[in-house]
Formats: sequence, C-alpha cells, structure tokens
Amino acid sequence: MKVKFMGAARTVTGSCFIMETGGRRFAIDCGMHQGNGEIEKRNWEKKAYDASKIECILMTHAHIDHAGLLPRIVKEGFRGSIYATPPTLDLLKILLLDSAHIQEMEALWKTRKHLRHGTDLTTPLYTVADARRAVALIRTVEYDTAFEPFPGMTVNYRDAGHIL
Repeated sequence: MKVKFMGAARTVTGSCFIMETGGRRFAIDCGMHQGNGEIEKRNWEKKAYDASKIECILMTHAHIDHAGLLPRIVKEGFRGSIYATPPTLDLLKILLLDSAHIQEMEALWKTRKHLRHGTDLTTPLYTVADARRAVALIRTVEYDTAFEPFPGMTVNYRDAGHIL
C-alpha cells in the first residue's frame, strides 16, 4: 500500500491522504488548509494527483479541515462516491455550502478591489454549485456497518466521539 500525505503533515489542517493498493486509488478526507495566508495558499496549489483517477473518498468527519476541499476535487474531475455517516452528511450539507458562499463573497470583494487597481479578477476556489455537486456524490453508511467501497476493501465507521 502506498500513502501520499497531501495535507496535515507538519501542520494540523488540510487532512488528505491518497491511498493506493492493488491498483486502486482512494482518498481519506479532502480537507482545507486553514491558518495564516501562507498556509491558506496551499488550497490553491496544483494538486499532486489527478482527481478523475480517485475512485472514492472516505470521510472521517465534517470539519472543514477534513472536508473543505471536497467541492474543489469535484470541480477538478472527481466523479466517484464520497462515503460518510448520516450525521456527517447532515453537517456537510451546511458546512460546504457555507464555505462555498464565503469563497464566492471573498472572490467578489477581491475582484472589486482589483478592478479599482486595474489588476486581474479573482475567481473563487469553488462555488455553491460545486459544493452542491460534491454533496450529491455523498453516500451514507451507518456506524458499525461494514461496506466495500470496491472489491477487496472493507470499511467500518466507528464513533470516535470527536465531533458528534
């Protein structure tokens, strides 16, 4: 098994691990980098993976530092299933749409500022439409229920007590 640490390495935020095993590729979490401006620039960096080649994403929980880039990966071509527990889905419906709204408002504010100075326009990291597409890909699995995202891999969500 190969593991690529795409975030949460030397930092607390941006949790995302790309796993490869038996010719299959999946992700655990897809989190947003949060903190100072330098850390947050990582959200805009070109990713070291092809989103369309990831078969599924396993969500550990709904915090934005674990889920905040789901709309971006969907925008970049991910079309697989995103697995989460029902309570995680309930929270992601709110958090991802709110995050997308914030992305759009910040881009609008920066664009207005740039227009005054004659510089380039700003686009949001992702939009509300991207967030809705991400939410539509989420498949729920109850706690303590084994499932196979693909043949040969069994997953079982446990309540860790971290968020719910």
